Amino acid sequence: MHALVLVSKIHRPALRALAYARASRPSVLEAINVNVEPEETQALQDEWEKREIPVPLKSLDSPYREITRPIIEYVRSIRTNNPRDVVMVYIPEYVVGHWWEQVLHNQSALRLKARLLFTPGVLVASVPWQPALVRGSGAPARGPGRRRRPPRHPAADAPGRDPAAAVRHRVGAPGRQP
Repeated sequence: MHALVLVSKIHRPALRALAYARASRPSVLEAINVNVEPEETQALQDEWEKREIPVPLKSLDSPYREITRPIIEYVRSIRTNNPRDVVMVYIPEYVVGHWWEQVLHNQSALRLKARLLFTPGVLVASVPWQPALVRGSGAPARGPGRRRRPPRHPAADAPGRDPAAAVRHRVGAPGRQP
């Protein structure tokens, strides 16, 4: 199996995708970057070497700042040179809290997946990553089926107040008609 991990920069989603790909123990593992800005690509390569990441980084040139086509062509060249090999493409993706954030974050990944899914001998794995705002410190992510919590009643936070009184106030005391 020939595994490719798409990397735009060294951040947690990319590092998680690399770890996931390494855990699958492929015969060949490469990190792939599309060179749309030479300065950014050089900075990525320098940072890659500085961190001593044990996966080779390959940059694909894209003269027209296109991301999808160079990756598709590279995957097809691997399939042509090694027709019996399966090519596994790992794509790091953000898991976001709102449907409209999906439009902002993962458009390139969606286009690429759509193209790769119809390429024979190629498997695609999405490696999800939840940003910190969604994942832990704040409120849980809202998605389909999740409702917004009602605001807390100020009486629940007042010192010496019974927090259950705020709940009874919000919901209504038993036997009380609205």
